[in-house]
Amino acid sequence: MTAPARLLVGLIGSGIQRSLTPAMHESEARAQGLALHYQLVDLDVTGQGVEALPTLISAARTMGFAGLNITYPCKQAVIPLLDGLSDEAKAMGAVNTVVFEREPGRHAVRAIGHNTDGSGWRWGFERALPGADLSRVVLLGAGGAGSAIAHAVLRMDARALVLVDADPARAAEAAERLNAMYPGRRASHAASAAAALATGGGVTGLIHATPTGMDKLPGLPLEAALLRRGLWVSEIVYFPLQTELLKAARAAGCAVCDGGTMAVGQAVGAFRLFTGCEPDPTRMDAHFRSMVAKRTS
Repeated sequence: MTAPARLLVGLIGSGIQRSLTPAMHESEARAQGLALHYQLVDLDVTGQGVEALPTLISAARTMGFAGLNITYPCKQAVIPLLDGLSDEAKAMGAVNTVVFEREPGRHAVRAIGHNTDGSGWRWGFERALPGADLSRVVLLGAGGAGSAIAHAVLRMDARALVLVDADPARAAEAAERLNAMYPGRRASHAASAAAALATGGGVTGLIHATPTGMDKLPGLPLEAALLRRGLWVSEIVYFPLQTELLKAARAAGCAVCDGGTMAVGQAVGAFRLFTGCEPDPTRMDAHFRSMVAKRTS
């Protein structure tokens, strides 16, 4: 599939002014000889909420956008406005990428929803921790990102997945939904990280999928004493890239995967969907890390 000479894409969400996604897409497009403009549509800046989505999706259709990334708080609200969903988006019940497809021989444009959260996490995880033991995995956070990652973990044939969330009922409900979709009733829930990581539980890995550790919400999502040598730790927070969790995990002798890998993995998947071209993941990852380093300094 050959991408058109010029592409218009964007991101709809709240509080997205510091997103590195536009620069990643535009830089990769230039490297491939494409003219791509990535537009931020920040609902915080416009003073709007999800009620603006119908107008925004319609405008993007009319203006010839190739696609849109979708983030908080719009990942579920956008679904009724679309003409179809990928299998991944259906399974997740959430959309983070919309592709506008012109029907052959017609002027009609279809908006198809996709989700690259789970596949993006998996791409980065397998790249950073190849061969990681998935015998028993604890996942902190059952929200949008956590839910997508939970699907990815079970698709990777993890033997057991234990969900922990600040809202125990949400973790329990998520586990039941997963067990209805995947064989073996491998998903369960625990009341706390301490309970999930209790000595003797055979836990092999920990995935953190909550906002704790972001520059605006510093700190640890669990007691550092719960980390131990032999446990791998996967983080989704990427600014800062070296979160307090990763620092504590390294100090405890854990193998780690930083949140930048998922951010790049999501962008790799979205770029492929938007352009029909195969991105260079190594180049995108290097660019992403150079941007994070500049911000940190």
